[in-house]
Amino acid sequence: MAKNQGPWGSNDNSGPWSDNDETINNPKVVDFSVLERLKNDDGFDFKITWAILALLAVWLLSGFYQIQPSEQGVVLRFGAYAYTTDAGLHYHLPYPIESVDKVNITQERSITIGETAYSNHANSFTESHMLTGDENIVDINLTVVWRIKNAKDYLFNMRSPDVTVQVAAQSVLREIVGQSEMQPIITGDRGKVEDETKTELQKVLDEFGSGIEIVRVKLQKADPPKQVVDAFNEVQRAKADMERFKNEAEAYRNEILPKARGEAAQRLQNAQAYKAAVVNKAQGDAERFISVYNAYKQGKAVTAKRLYLETMENVLTKSDKIILDPSAKGGNILPILPLNTPAKIPATESSN
Repeated sequence: MAKNQGPWGSNDNSGPWSDNDETINNPKVVDFSVLERLKNDDGFDFKITWAILALLAVWLLSGFYQIQPSEQGVVLRFGAYAYTTDAGLHYHLPYPIESVDKVNITQERSITIGETAYSNHANSFTESHMLTGDENIVDINLTVVWRIKNAKDYLFNMRSPDVTVQVAAQSVLREIVGQSEMQPIITGDRGKVEDETKTELQKVLDEFGSGIEIVRVKLQKADPPKQVVDAFNEVQRAKADMERFKNEAEAYRNEILPKARGEAAQRLQNAQAYKAAVVNKAQGDAERFISVYNAYKQGKAVTAKRLYLETMENVLTKSDKIILDPSAKGGNILPILPLNTPAKIPATESSN
């Protein structure tokens, strides 16, 4: 082999990788001889076919998707809604024919009304300031917890679900507060406001076809504005004192009235008993007098003597003297000196 002859039977600069080859030096020049050799290769078409089949298989397998128990799958066909799938393994036509959006339907989301501040020239206020039915202003913070109940409606019927829920909740809350008085909202009727807000907000969102379910509504704060909170607290303290005095008066009343009623009932019973006793005694005396009178009419002498004797017996039983008839038999009666009976001393003598 010559000194300057290459492996291709030519000089060193005339081989397929020589610097003089235009295919290497000039990329714009295509060596069609190489393509002809690949085309004439029997295994080239086989490899291309298998590559295409492999790509097709991968493309078809890309249509399988898994939906979790907490999700719903919304299948889109060329960007339009096709159908909804629940939990499990599913298949849709591969992209770009169909695609799937997975939506979590159990996750609870929340928004709070009353945190955004606004300003209007020199006056500042917040979205939590609301006008009540008795023309007072109340500062309210409300938390709304919601979740998705229909993935299709949620994705296609609303552009900004969070904003929609917040605006609807604020509108419903203002309406309910505007129909209520300030005192019940602040002091303890919050449960009624929460229930009415939840019910009305759900109706509004259902009319929108939002696919959203309101889980709960919680009234975090319901206070008077800061500018009048001191005056309001004074009013509350005055009302608390009024209630305390009222309760004390009621307690005193409940203590005095039963006692007075008992005494009145006792006196009435005593009067009725005295009345009955006097009437009965008078009736008894009258009946006894009538009976004596009837007996007197039948035997005047006997009755008069009996009355005389009874009267004298009644009078003499009260006397400490005993009178004996000296003409009566039995003169053996022995008079005794009543030593056990103290002698009565005249008052004039005892004074001396």
